[in-house]
Amino acid sequence: MDWFVATLKAYPEIAIFLALGIGYWIGGKSFKGFSLGAVTATLLVAIVIGILGVKISPNVKSVFFLMFLFAVGYGVGPQFVRGIAKDGLPQAIFAVIMALFSLGAAAVAAVLAGYDLGSAAGLFAGSQTISASMGLATDAINRLGKSPEEAQALLDAMPIAYAVTYIFGTVGSAIILAQIGPKLLGIDLVAACKEYEQMLGAGSGAEGETQWHDFEVRAYSVAPESPFIGRAVGDIEAGTQDGVRAFVERIRRDGKIIEADRTTLIQAGDIVAIGGKRDQLIARLGPSGREVQDAELLDIKTEGVDIYISNKKVDGKRLEELARWPGARGVFLKRIRRGPTETVIPVLPKTQLFRGDVITVVGRTQDINTTAKEIGYVDRPTTVTDVAFMSLAITVGALIGAAVINVRGIPITLSTAGGALIAGIVFGWFRAIRPTFGRIPEPTLWFMNSVGLNVFIAVVGISAGPGFVAGLQKLGISLFLWGIFATAVPLVLGMFLAKFVFKFHPALILGICAGARTTTAALGMVCEAAKSQVPGLGYTVTYAVGNTLLTIWGMVIIMILA
Repeated sequence: MDWFVATLKAYPEIAIFLALGIGYWIGGKSFKGFSLGAVTATLLVAIVIGILGVKISPNVKSVFFLMFLFAVGYGVGPQFVRGIAKDGLPQAIFAVIMALFSLGAAAVAAVLAGYDLGSAAGLFAGSQTISASMGLATDAINRLGKSPEEAQALLDAMPIAYAVTYIFGTVGSAIILAQIGPKLLGIDLVAACKEYEQMLGAGSGAEGETQWHDFEVRAYSVAPESPFIGRAVGDIEAGTQDGVRAFVERIRRDGKIIEADRTTLIQAGDIVAIGGKRDQLIARLGPSGREVQDAELLDIKTEGVDIYISNKKVDGKRLEELARWPGARGVFLKRIRRGPTETVIPVLPKTQLFRGDVITVVGRTQDINTTAKEIGYVDRPTTVTDVAFMSLAITVGALIGAAVINVRGIPITLSTAGGALIAGIVFGWFRAIRPTFGRIPEPTLWFMNSVGLNVFIAVVGISAGPGFVAGLQKLGISLFLWGIFATAVPLVLGMFLAKFVFKFHPALILGICAGARTTTAALGMVCEAAKSQVPGLGYTVTYAVGNTLLTIWGMVIIMILA
C-alpha cells in the first residue's frame, strides 16, 4: 500500500486515470433505477484519492475544461440560436426565467445558511445538476484577490457541497417533474400527449406515422387495360391519396431495364418496380395476380443514412409539406433526432424540421443523394475530426474570454472558460448552416463532453480530498436540506409559470421544465410516464438556453455573493 500511494504521489497522472476508471465503472451501475452517474462517482473516487495526499497541477483541469465547454456550446449552438431568434422564443424566455429562479434559490439558501462562496457555488452546481458551473466558479474565486490559502479553502469547499446536494438534485428533479408535477398541475399526461399527437397528424395515415414500417420494393406488370398507360410517373405518384407514398423506381421494357424519373411514361407491357412502405403496398397494390417476381429488376441498391438539416428553406417546415417536395421522391423518414442530447422527436405529419436536426431516411442511394442536396448533407459515419477548426475556435474564444474590462474598479471578464463556451455556440451554429468544415463526429463530441468534464472533476476532487471529511462533518445534514430547497423551489415555480403565464400545452410543460433545468434523467421519466416522446419537443430549446446560462451562473453566483 505504501508503494502504491508513493507511486500515485510521484506520478499523479496515474491518479487521474484511476479516478476515471473506477468512477465510470461505479457510475454505470444502477440500483432500482438509481445511478450516481459518472460525474458524481468520479468526484467521490477522486476525493478518496486526494485524501492520500496526491497533488495535481491545476493546468490539467483548465485544458480539459476548455475542451468540455467548447463541446457543450458546439452541441447546443443550433438550438440556442433558433430559440433566441425564431419560434422557440417563448421557450427561450421561459428558460431564462427558470435559470434566474435556479440562481436565486441557491443564492438565498447560501445566504440564509451562512455558507462561504465555495459552498454556495457547490450548492448551486449540485442542486441544479450543472457540474460545468464549478469551472467558471473556480475562475471567479481565483480572481477575487484573496490569499492562496483563502482561495484554496473556498475551492475545497465547492466539491463537498456539490457531492452532498447532487443526489437529490438528480433524483429529486425527476420525481418532482415526472410524478408530482402532473398531480400538482392537474394534468392527465397520457391524454395530453395523445391530444398533441393528434394535433401533429397522428392517425391520419400520412407519411410520418409513429410506427415505422420497412421500406420494400415489389414488381408489378401493367395490364393492357390499365388507366396508368400513357401517364407520366410523376403524375401517377402525385395521385396517391390518404398519405400513401409509393414511387416507380425502375421499369423493365422490352426485356431491358430503365431507371424511371418523374417524366417517364408508362407503357402497356411494362413491369414496374414500386418502392414504398410494405403495409401500404400490400393494401393498395397486392398481393394480386399482377405481381411478378423479377430478381434483376428488384435488385435496387437501397440504404439507410442520416441527413443533417442545414438548408434554411427547410427550417420550420412540416413533414407533410416536405413529403410533397420533388426532392423527397423515393425517400422515407425513419427517425428525427434533435439537440446535443439527441432527443428523439415524434415523426408525425405536422412535426416541424429545423436546421441542426438529424433525420434518418431510407431509400435508393440516388434518391437519398438528391434529397440530401435539397435539405442538407448526408451525415455518413466518420472518425475524422477537424482538429484545426476545433483548436483554433477554442483559441479565439479563450482569447476573447481572457480580456478584462474594469468598470469602476470591478474587473469584468467572461474568463477563458466562458469564452470557449460562447465560441462553441457560435461555431456550432455556423456549422449547422455551413456544414462544409468544422466536423466533430458524435463519438469525439461525446469524448470531449464526458471525459473532458470528468478529468476536470477528478482534479477538483483530488485537490479537495484533504479537507473533505472535515467539511462534510461541518455542513452535511443542513447542506442536504438546503439542497432540497434549491432543487425543488425553481421546479415548482417553473411548472406553474409554464402553465398559467406562458400557457404552454400540457403535453410540453414538463419537457420544457426538464430542459430548462438540463435534467435528461427527468425527461426520460416524463416520457415514460407519458407513454410518448412528445415531451421531448419542449426539451431541446430550453436545454440549449438553460445549459448555457446555468453554466455561466457558476461565475455569477460568486460575483453576487462576493
